[in-house]
Amino acid sequence: MDTDAVLHVSTSDPTPPYEQLRRQLVDLIGAGRLDRGQRLPPVRQLASDLGLAVGTVARTYRELEAEGLVVTRRGGGTRVSDDAPHRSTSALAGELQDLVTGLVRQARRLGASDEQIRAALETVLETSPAPGRTRRKD
Repeated sequence: MDTDAVLHVSTSDPTPPYEQLRRQLVDLIGAGRLDRGQRLPPVRQLASDLGLAVGTVARTYRELEAEGLVVTRRGGGTRVSDDAPHRSTSALAGELQDLVTGLVRQARRLGASDEQIRAALETVLETSPAPGRTRRKD
């Protein structure tokens, strides 16, 4: 897993760093982007990559383990649990619809037209490719 490309923690977000990281990992596991049995980076490595304290990452991993999403074994590292649930396609579509609905509502409150919203979304999609994908070329 390329932690630099996938995970990030914002210092301006009021959410504690361990919770930001936990949510991102839950989303990646739920979406199937982290496969069952896949090893997560060692605590020290991930802390270094993200500029976090080792204890912050360790707490994240403990929380995930308490939720049954990961399993930690001495000498074997931390891996995604074989029982970790993945979202169904319809559940993912529903969550995506909710996110987009919220985004459109906020944009309209700002006074943006539908065309401005489409243009902004298109710009983001073109300039921020998903990890493992290349930018779309027209």
